[in-house]
Amino acid sequence: MADLADPARSAGETEYQRVERSPEFQDLRRRFRSFVFPLTALFLVWYFVYVLLASYAHDFMSIRLGGSAITVGLLFGLGQFVSTFVITMLYARWANQRFDTQADALRREIEGDDL
Repeated sequence: MADLADPARSAGETEYQRVERSPEFQDLRRRFRSFVFPLTALFLVWYFVYVLLASYAHDFMSIRLGGSAITVGLLFGLGQFVSTFVITMLYARWANQRFDTQADALRREIEGDDL
């Protein structure tokens, strides 16, 4: 990695600007976005489908399943909570395995720490 903590590297630039232009930071940002944006889009589509079905497909959402109290709408609503927890677990696992180590190394280099 390039020495990002060296203030003489580019005169007139702030430390943040030097870090932001570094290949290491650009790689971190690209990897973060390539994981988070698709999951966010998928969740938003799933959420809006639920809202639209609840608003405009009353007959479908009120179909009873199994017993008298369980409906399609109830399962979709509970699915919102389940999908939130699944996405959180996926992100935590992804960050622990593929993101945090590189981010910590970049932070140590920027701050000049040898942790």
